[in-house]
Amino acid sequence: MKIFTKEFWFENTNSMMPTLKVSSVFKLIVFIIVLIIVIFNFPFGTVGAGERGIKLRFNAVTSTVLKEGLYFRIPFVERVVIMDVKTQKEEVQASSASKDLQTVTAKIALNYSINPESVGKIYQTIGIDYKIRIIDPFIQESVKASTAKFTAEELVTKRDEVKEDIKNHLVSKFEGTGILVEQFSIIDFDFSPSFNQAIEAKVTAEQNALASKNKLEQVKYEAQQAIEEATGKAKALQIEGDALSKNPAVKELRAIEKWNGVLPTVTGGSIPLINIK
Repeated sequence: MKIFTKEFWFENTNSMMPTLKVSSVFKLIVFIIVLIIVIFNFPFGTVGAGERGIKLRFNAVTSTVLKEGLYFRIPFVERVVIMDVKTQKEEVQASSASKDLQTVTAKIALNYSINPESVGKIYQTIGIDYKIRIIDPFIQESVKASTAKFTAEELVTKRDEVKEDIKNHLVSKFEGTGILVEQFSIIDFDFSPSFNQAIEAKVTAEQNALASKNKLEQVKYEAQQAIEEATGKAKALQIEGDALSKNPAVKELRAIEKWNGVLPTVTGGSIPLINIK
């Protein structure tokens, strides 16, 4: 039979202390690790204004699309990918050829947005880098297809028609992808230096021709004025001549209008004239 003396309890207690300390430290370390994991996998999050959240479960796209606001997910199992559904702008340089085989460089601006109902499909089939994968290539293709229908000169003179044709081509290309074309514009068309020089020479020639035409029209107008003036004078003389031949009184009246009021001092007859003076 053992006698539990004071010395016995002291010895046994001291031998158990290291074991208790190791166990407590291990539990503390495990708790800290779990806490860190939970913090980094916080089950709550928010979707911002103009965004949608795609919930993935074990990296597989689910049918759940999160709208703006707070959401909950299962840590270690689910994660959320945020996609922007606001209107976005993309500017690209597109090189192509016109119908008359002139090199054309176009600067294009496209305003587009993602259909909020299609974010899951876009992420699943295209990914988040949809700008590089489809938007830029579709713009390049549409510009090439449309500019090939017009001559270089028509690309300038029929700019609105070209713009509408490119936009229709883009709408057709994006159909079914979940990307919506909102607005399209042609910022600038640029051509080769030789073509620009040819256009400048043509414009100069047209301006010179227009100036010559205007000058010719001026000469014609002045000549017509002179003809009409001469015709009017001739007609007036003719009317006056007809009046004189038909009416002697008018002839005498014209003679009186021309008399200076001095009587003649010499006559060819036998009767001398008297000088009033």
